[in-house]
Amino acid sequence: MTPELAGVLQLLALVGALALVHRPAGTYMARVYSSTRHLRVERWIHRGIGADPDSGQTWSAYLRGVLAFSAVGVLLLYLLQRLQGVLPGSYGFGPVGPAQAFNTAVSFVTNTNWQSYYGEQTMGHVVQTAGLAVQNFVSAAVGMAVAVALVRGFARSRTGELGNFWCDLVRGTVRILLPAATVAALVLVARGVVQNFSGIHEVGQFTGGARQWTGGAVASQEAIKELGTNGGGYFNANSAHPYENPTPFTNLFEIFLILVIPFSLTRTFGLMVGSVRQGHAVLAAMFTIWLGFASLMMWTEFAHHGPAPQAAGAALEGKEIRFGIAGSSLFAVSTTLTSTGAVDSAHSSLTGPGGGIAMLGMMLGEIAPGGVGSGLYGMLVMAVVAVFVAGLMVGRTPEYLGKKIGPREMKLAACHLLVTPALVLVLTALSLALPTPPDSALNPGPHGFSEVLYAFTSAANNNGSAFAGLNADTDWYNTTTALAMLLGRFLPMVFVLALAGSLARRQSVPVTAGTLHTGKPLFSGLLVGAVLILTGLTYFPALALGPLAEGLA
Repeated sequence: MTPELAGVLQLLALVGALALVHRPAGTYMARVYSSTRHLRVERWIHRGIGADPDSGQTWSAYLRGVLAFSAVGVLLLYLLQRLQGVLPGSYGFGPVGPAQAFNTAVSFVTNTNWQSYYGEQTMGHVVQTAGLAVQNFVSAAVGMAVAVALVRGFARSRTGELGNFWCDLVRGTVRILLPAATVAALVLVARGVVQNFSGIHEVGQFTGGARQWTGGAVASQEAIKELGTNGGGYFNANSAHPYENPTPFTNLFEIFLILVIPFSLTRTFGLMVGSVRQGHAVLAAMFTIWLGFASLMMWTEFAHHGPAPQAAGAALEGKEIRFGIAGSSLFAVSTTLTSTGAVDSAHSSLTGPGGGIAMLGMMLGEIAPGGVGSGLYGMLVMAVVAVFVAGLMVGRTPEYLGKKIGPREMKLAACHLLVTPALVLVLTALSLALPTPPDSALNPGPHGFSEVLYAFTSAANNNGSAFAGLNADTDWYNTTTALAMLLGRFLPMVFVLALAGSLARRQSVPVTAGTLHTGKPLFSGLLVGAVLILTGLTYFPALALGPLAEGLA
């Protein structure tokens, strides 16, 4: 079997598995967020935090809940890292430095999981499990809650209430993420992923002396890291490490975990707004972009243009042989088109066009299918923009799901689209213009520019993957990437929830002969065009200076 044929078979198997679970998973999540019953454990949690899960919240109250919960999460995770030296199970690791501790706390609370440290040489078991793994669950649940609030904004009329954040947060964690992550962790353990609380031990004799390895609760963290589109690895090598991802099967299974909830949420959306076809239209747009990017990535990596790959016979630099080019390409596309950030290869070693594809996937806003929750609400904002553009073409007031899109809604959608590119481009420009930050880039020329551009693209889009070659553990990058992660996560949420509140107050309008049918393939194509043109072209000059210039060279 040729490597190319193996890649096609992997792609078909992945698509088949996602199609198989799409209907039951999407239906189950719709029932979870629409149910009026509370499980006993959920009632205990609500009493413990003093929340009334049955009280409705306006968009501003919902937002205050999101921000307050996230702020407490940053503080607690920061303190855990700073107190690591006195915690059990630290194995001699001292407290994490203030700048890095703040950066890491912000990173995991914002679902970015950017890591400017060696996990196995910095974090003990308590911080890994009680700090980082916990945030992997709740940060994903926050994204899902905001997405559901926006869906309710489309589904409801003449009301200012979007549900209850605390209820949505608890349900997403208890009923969706915990059970799914438990099953996923058992599968990973059965296939060889490490799950223990072993300390530091020496393995074998090598040139220069013995090597030290640590164990850890890796499978449980790996499961939620992929399922919640988080991405923070227990080890510095992330999902390329054999303790995290030992076989081609676990590699494909982890890609499946990354994609399953974001793709399935489109059916949840369709059921909650009362039209499954609307969910299918959004799913078609997401899948078209993902499939196109996956095909392009495999083609560029198998083509292996350039003297070094041609001499070697394949573009295998920075890739794990046990996964090959196809498995690494699928993982790279899936992790950058979502907010996962996990890697099973060195993205810096991708071919020039391949690195550009990975970067562009994040620049689109990671909405195909995007992060858990954030992908859905990002694509729905793009749908609002798409119907507005269609309305301009035919001279009609734009409508989406029975709601007229007015000036307020368009201003909020525009702000949502512009805030992330502004963060990426401004911070990249500052890092290259100031005298000291450029010294952190390992390579000169277009590739060095790509290293810096990739870092801020990853941070502001809450992805967390790195292009490698950039020393990000400096005061400048720890501070600026933390700022990019905070603003890139919560400013869009402000605009999304404000948009949801505005839509919920509007009266639904009846469908007429002139209404754009947004549940048909024509709208899916319009949506894909809006994504590629309105967001992709924003970054074209920067891409021309980096990966495109490198590819042409």
